[in-house]
Amino acid sequence: MLSVKSVTKKYGKIKANDDVSFTVGDGEIAVLLGPNGAGKSTIIKCIAGLLRFEGEITVNAYGNKTREAKELLGYIPEMPAVYDMLTVSEHLQFITRAYNMDDDGTGEALLRRFELYDKKDKLGKELSKGMQQKLSICCALVHKPEVIIFDEPMVGLDPHAIKQLKEIFLELKRDGKTVVISTHMLDSVEDFWDTAYIMVGGKLCAGKKMGEDGQSLEELFFRITEGGDQK
Repeated sequence: MLSVKSVTKKYGKIKANDDVSFTVGDGEIAVLLGPNGAGKSTIIKCIAGLLRFEGEITVNAYGNKTREAKELLGYIPEMPAVYDMLTVSEHLQFITRAYNMDDDGTGEALLRRFELYDKKDKLGKELSKGMQQKLSICCALVHKPEVIIFDEPMVGLDPHAIKQLKEIFLELKRDGKTVVISTHMLDSVEDFWDTAYIMVGGKLCAGKKMGEDGQSLEELFFRITEGGDQK
């Protein structure tokens, strides 16, 4: 479970996140929606422990910057960050060793799934941006985290990788994992979310559960982001 309580992140006098609160339960897929500059990536980085902030974030009741929380968390950043001089396979070896895990074949299975196994001996700097993104996803999943946060994960992916990633979202849900997906591409997540949160100007302006009556998610999204209807 992920809990975000009254999180505010300031850059000088500018509030990139303004009193943001939400929870995502086990076996739940939540999406953070909003236009570019809404504050989605900032809150994701706060959850990942990369930024200082005011408020509280917990991962399965552990403070998000504790070792226990970091062992439970998987993070796929918007811009893939791979090591230039490590091969694809060495990236996964590094992660599994960092988490003191035995090689149970998960890394190889992920590489094959994302059509990277034939690139296992290529260096990070030799990979295309799309391949780096796929490697970033594999690295985030190889230690089998309980809470996984994705920041614009489908940008740069080919159709096969997008299909695989969508299947993984549903598999994680079935396995009781907590999944958060930040995106500005509404159509990329329309089929599998449980809860949607819409951000504008650093604030959480609306939330919607799948199956709730009333406006569709698309209608709500455009009313909030274009109509200026913010609470």
